[in-house]
Amino acid sequence: MAASVAQKEAYLQRVLHHWRPVLQPVRSPRDDQRYGYRDRVTLNARYDEAGGWRFGMMRRDELIPIHDCPVHSARVNGLVALLRATLPPHANFPLAYLHVAGGQATLIVKARNYAAAELDALRAGLPATGIEGLWVHCHACAGRKLFARSGWYLDWGVPSSHDAAGLAHGPAAFQQLLPDLHAESVLLARKHLEPAPGVAVLDLYCGIGSTLRQWVQAGAAGFGVELAGGAVDCARSNAPGAVVLRGTCEQRMPQVREWWQHDTHARRACYVNPPRSGLEPLLLEALAHELRPDRLAYLSCSAGTLARDLTVFEAAGYEVRAVVPFDFFPGTHHVECLALLSLVYCMPGTQRSAADGCRESG
Repeated sequence: MAASVAQKEAYLQRVLHHWRPVLQPVRSPRDDQRYGYRDRVTLNARYDEAGGWRFGMMRRDELIPIHDCPVHSARVNGLVALLRATLPPHANFPLAYLHVAGGQATLIVKARNYAAAELDALRAGLPATGIEGLWVHCHACAGRKLFARSGWYLDWGVPSSHDAAGLAHGPAAFQQLLPDLHAESVLLARKHLEPAPGVAVLDLYCGIGSTLRQWVQAGAAGFGVELAGGAVDCARSNAPGAVVLRGTCEQRMPQVREWWQHDTHARRACYVNPPRSGLEPLLLEALAHELRPDRLAYLSCSAGTLARDLTVFEAAGYEVRAVVPFDFFPGTHHVECLALLSLVYCMPGTQRSAADGCRESG
């Protein structure tokens, strides 16, 4: 553990060297949470006559099987063992990927349909694994893009599950692992953004609404944007009272602007949790130079794109108050960072608000 954390801290010190004065030590889970935590995973599936089904990750053109991975949850490892024992051969069931999201599992097959009777033995063993819903996703073109809009079949069980925090999620929804550590990061963001009556919080890439729910429960007005349709449905259920729109953040900028400009709240804040590519260019430009929230919390899974985006915000008058790394994926090289920013001076053409930020003049 010590060597793993030291490696991550050295990497962050190098990539985020400009913010070393506010870069905090990596926050890690307890020792007993460093194994068996991975309850959301996508595995490649391959079949051969000699060894049957194998599940794992691709390294170049070779599949590395991980049938009893120490970081996978007992539910994932149990399901993999069951699949290997019960799935029919590839000729009968052309499975390409296994995707597990908490209690929901999806078999992604490269076909337009499938024979349900082929999975009878699998269904019989599912209750013992802890899986609550099994989907078959017929996607003949599955590859770098795992999911398509059509071709979803609930083969067994229920269509949604609840995580440790009671949040509803579907088969393709993103969830943060390690609930205790994730709750710690949300608490830091909440203390910085200070959601309350009279505050409006824009939550971009809001997922299933785990953070959006925090802002709404504190009395703030919440507005979320998320691309995945299933996640949008969950966010509306998990954060009642919030506005949640489906689409990319750039696509939804007209609605964001309308809500932002016509909102009467005294203070505006923003929480973003983008993919590894960071904030979309037009969104970054709009947040830094047009919308200009008084406070911003940015959870990033790529220190490189975080550094790029923080540079833009600083040039626009923001101060990075803290960068807090979280070891959400212990035992891997991945590390995520929560950056907390405040608007500290106005650019030309702006005026200071009644709170601690700026507003566009005129």
